[in-house]
Amino acid sequence: MIWGAWLCLFAPLGGAIAITVAGERISRTAAGWISTLSVFAGFAGALVSFVSTLGRDAADREQLSTAWSWLAAGDFRVGLQILVDPLALTMMLVVTGVGGLIVWYSIGYMHGEDEERRYFATMALFVFSMLMLVQGGNLLLLLVGWGLVGLASYLLIGFYHERPEAVAAAKKAFVMNAVGDAAMALGFFLLIAKVGSLDFGRVFEAAQGGGLSSTTLNLVALGLLAGAVAKSAQIPLHTWLPDAMEGPTPVSALIHAATMVTAGVYLIVRTHPVFEAAPGVQHLAAIIGAVTLLVAGFVALVQWDMKRVIAYSTMSQIGYMFLAAGVGAYGFAMFHLVTHAFFKALMFLAAGIVIHRLDGEQDIRKMGGLRRTMPFTWITFLVGTLALVGIPPLAGFWSKDAILSAALATGGALGWFLFAAGILGAFLTGMYALRLYLMVFEGEPAARDAHAGGHAAHGRGEGPRSMLIPVGALAALSAVGGLINVPGAWRTFEHWIGEVAVQLVEPSVAQDYGTSAVAVLVGVAGALVARRAFTQGRELVTMPGARTVLEHKLYFDELYDAVFARPAQIVADRLREDVETPVVQGSLTEIGAGTRAAAAGVARLQTGLLRTYALTIAASVVVLVVVFLAVR
Repeated sequence: MIWGAWLCLFAPLGGAIAITVAGERISRTAAGWISTLSVFAGFAGALVSFVSTLGRDAADREQLSTAWSWLAAGDFRVGLQILVDPLALTMMLVVTGVGGLIVWYSIGYMHGEDEERRYFATMALFVFSMLMLVQGGNLLLLLVGWGLVGLASYLLIGFYHERPEAVAAAKKAFVMNAVGDAAMALGFFLLIAKVGSLDFGRVFEAAQGGGLSSTTLNLVALGLLAGAVAKSAQIPLHTWLPDAMEGPTPVSALIHAATMVTAGVYLIVRTHPVFEAAPGVQHLAAIIGAVTLLVAGFVALVQWDMKRVIAYSTMSQIGYMFLAAGVGAYGFAMFHLVTHAFFKALMFLAAGIVIHRLDGEQDIRKMGGLRRTMPFTWITFLVGTLALVGIPPLAGFWSKDAILSAALATGGALGWFLFAAGILGAFLTGMYALRLYLMVFEGEPAARDAHAGGHAAHGRGEGPRSMLIPVGALAALSAVGGLINVPGAWRTFEHWIGEVAVQLVEPSVAQDYGTSAVAVLVGVAGALVARRAFTQGRELVTMPGARTVLEHKLYFDELYDAVFARPAQIVADRLREDVETPVVQGSLTEIGAGTRAAAAGVARLQTGLLRTYALTIAASVVVLVVVFLAVR
């Protein structure tokens, strides 16, 4: 039933348009419900398509539906078409399912904000943009969705536009992503020049069938990788993601769990034939993921902002997905994408309840002891934390350990490096995740929490049902969502994705269970280290030099400021002084002065005397006669 896929795509867009057109004629709450219901309508459409696809044979589960041909230039043609296959359906269900819960949560979280209508319209637009990206039936439509995701994220990160920090964060996200977008677009231009098409089938056939040279394949793959790295906040184009926490908390959840940062992983899996034809670039993706998961894990150890700790954990977990995709474990990469969407959305939304209760406070040093006053938030956040660490049988355990087994199965120096990085990352995850949990929910209440406890005593509670129900649903998914794929028992999800992207590595049973045992032990060890540091009242990183480097996030921002921002500012200042002011503005001044002088001269000719006008007419006639006679 292809109509379900079209409904999935356009229902959120319809919600965004309806809210925008209605404007102040509808209440803020009505805008929230329109946005929520439009996204859930998309989820219903995705479910219809999913059930319909399940009823087909495995070889017949790809449907390409074309509405019309909307772009033609010579032999180059692009249709408005959507692709429905197991990979697209997985993303459709995650984007609309988790996204719908986040938008629903926003009804309570954003209550009372001055610009709720704009917020909910943009949230629906964000979901539509991501659906365009994952459902686009060709690379051009994927690029359209890619750009719209960047635009929507810019609008939502900068939602609090009266705050300079939010505006700066939105600009930073837009510019950093534009770098990757430009590289990806150049790769597409190269495909048009060499293949003459952006259809998935023709591009993949050319990549796998020897129709493209190795140089072309490497350049195209590098362009795709650059776009993926920027959108998924991987090193070195990662610095925008922590600053994106300036947006509302539900926006952070949507960006991190269901939409934007997962786009890069989807892109690599979708275009896997290109990466497989350029193995060096594919392995580079795995290395970038490994480095990112380590760097983000270390930086998370010294963060005090609750949302930033979770943001760095997102960078780290996306790094695991890049690692998996880079070694050809596409099913495991997508498996972790799904489970990560559950527990990361849960952690952000539970954090939002805490921040909401504490009147916007995000510094974990001013929290503590919330377990006693916020039992529902405590237990759900604990579920998310344990799933993040990878404690069985929660969702994160199954997916992350599958990635580690794939790294080990890769073999060679690369495989051992990736495996070691993944294991160290698991240790860091246990440390920063439990540090966050302990400082927020355990120990003695800080002065700030005493104020919040007073609110609770007077019946404020933990939040409205519109906030609590989505958090409860995500907690349930974080607990059992990993059971869709159990190594050694059933590999349902792996085989589902394998219909689109066949795995290049298959871990043995011994590797599956061995890496699981090691990863759990390492994660628990990291958590115990964090627990010991917490009870002793000391920080995890005590060396002053190392702590300074981590607090400055390895000086990436300072490096980019010195290499790009300052030189660009110097060039702009020189151009303003040497070109714009004297040439552009000076030319306009001279043109204006000349025009005024000419006007003054003409004005002097307007004497108002009849004899002057008669003389002028007579002289003009004489001149015309002379010219006429001369040219005959």
